[in-house]
Amino acid sequence: MTDIRIVGASRELPRFTRSTPEIIPHVREWLKQEPERLVRKAIKIFEGAGVDQRFGIMDVAEVFTRTSFEEKNNAYMEAAKSLGMRVLDKALRAAGWEPESLDYLITVSCTGIMIPSLDAYLVNGLSLRGDICRLPVTEMGCAAGISGLIYAHHFLKGGKGTRAAVVAVECPSATFQHDDHSMANIISAAIFGDGASCVLLSSEEGASGPTILAEGMYHFPETTSLMGFHLSNSGLKMILDPAVPETITAHFHHMLLPFLEENGLELGQVRHLIFHPGGRKIVQATEQFFESQEADLEDTREVLRAYGNMSSVTVLYVLQRFLEKKPAPGEYGLMLSFGPGFTAQRLLLQF
Repeated sequence: MTDIRIVGASRELPRFTRSTPEIIPHVREWLKQEPERLVRKAIKIFEGAGVDQRFGIMDVAEVFTRTSFEEKNNAYMEAAKSLGMRVLDKALRAAGWEPESLDYLITVSCTGIMIPSLDAYLVNGLSLRGDICRLPVTEMGCAAGISGLIYAHHFLKGGKGTRAAVVAVECPSATFQHDDHSMANIISAAIFGDGASCVLLSSEEGASGPTILAEGMYHFPETTSLMGFHLSNSGLKMILDPAVPETITAHFHHMLLPFLEENGLELGQVRHLIFHPGGRKIVQATEQFFESQEADLEDTREVLRAYGNMSSVTVLYVLQRFLEKKPAPGEYGLMLSFGPGFTAQRLLLQF
């Protein structure tokens, strides 16, 4: 069977960026009608989120301004098209691929609504082939970056094409709810940032990059209420249950050990953990599970620190750091992310 490899990854960021200390005064102003204890708690959440800065499709003052769902979604659409175009073009140029050589295009996003979907605009904007196979992946949240890679893997295994691109674009700043002072909205504002990524995959003879050995999805039973968006009159309102970290911890053995055993591996053989940084508590829970292993989460923490949680995009930034580090040939890597459903997405790589 032909190997399917991850050829490369590229990232693209919106033009606005602010550090956490620069955002704090806007948080104070936003919550000025609330009791001081809530303001102090919100600031503590921002300062303890493990995020030093985040990028955005709009400046922080605009994020904290009350606007309509239509206005925020229009900002999302324009930014998604621009970021998606730029990151796909950058990835193709880095790999030396012509746009018309792409056989499959998978776009990933959950932080806005766009019909036609992003992939249609990329086909037109970069003159991709008219018969390219397109798949928009929506409503899967933070898990969808790996989901896109799983779908690309399935397409390439089918043998009808040899080159695929997964383009993930997320703009969580466009989902901020000005009139919602709940913990879910505060935590969301504290950890999320905007960004885009493109990962190229190939089944061509002679392609370089880590090989995808196996992939799989794991569905947590009776957990659909843990995470997601509620579509309200004011936009996409975050649902985030405090039980998410402990729920993940309780399922680690079930979702990882059988998956590795099916592929002839033990946990200790996985040297590289390419993990989605959903937030500081989730990173800490994961680190505790892997504490006896040599795998570490430094790259995951660094992506969270430098960019925040960019939903589906984030784990692809972690992947890019590993591709740039070039682990020793033969070593194994495990990609892992979580999202609404509640689900875990897994990808086993060999460098």
